Amino acid sequence: MINYLIVDDEPQARKLLQTYMAELPNYHLVKLCSNAMEAYEALQTSKIDFMFLDIKMPLVSGTDFLRSLKNPPMVIFTTAFNKYALEGYELNVIDYLLKPIALPRLLHTLEKVKVRLDEATARSTKQEKEYLFVKSDHKLVKVDLADLLLIEGLQNYVKLHLKDKVILASYTMKAMESMLPDKNFLRVHRSYIIPVNTIVAVDGNTIETTYQNVQIGTSFRNNVMQHLSLYR
Repeated sequence: MINYLIVDDEPQARKLLQTYMAELPNYHLVKLCSNAMEAYEALQTSKIDFMFLDIKMPLVSGTDFLRSLKNPPMVIFTTAFNKYALEGYELNVIDYLLKPIALPRLLHTLEKVKVRLDEATARSTKQEKEYLFVKSDHKLVKVDLADLLLIEGLQNYVKLHLKDKVILASYTMKAMESMLPDKNFLRVHRSYIIPVNTIVAVDGNTIETTYQNVQIGTSFRNNVMQHLSLYR
């Protein structure tokens, strides 16, 4: 079930959205809010996936309210004024709906919400992986991610260096990279992916690991340093 809020000071606007959304399965209206304060309370007490947020409201505008949130849910701006479109873009909202909202336009926006939610679920699942199965020697072989020490690219194959063996698997480096949790594995070179927890030091363009030292590729250096800066 996808949880959402409707935040709008106009009763008719709230009612129209509520009527539209009531016909759609898998969407649960947590609360109808007439101002930002009511929405803030709902965000503190319930899991909210997204909210319809009016911009021009008394006391606190929708844009100011969104800026005040440290971890906002996805937001769909609703307003009668198209002059706020640029501001909505800068705040990274899902979409910008002009009142009166037409049902086909709303459905188009909800497709965007679904795509974002699916992407978030996929990222979460990927980060929780403990193992994967790879194609090797006409078989699917289980690889425990905790045993991986280095992934080495060999044209259309990769060599998986494990604690107790080496597996040759039929993947490109790009395909292999897409299968691994981003937080735990780092591509440092056109030919190398390493587990972050094996890094001992960075010496110039060389990464020292508990397994072996590897070179940082020129085109990968900025990404490597940005990734490692998260752990300072």
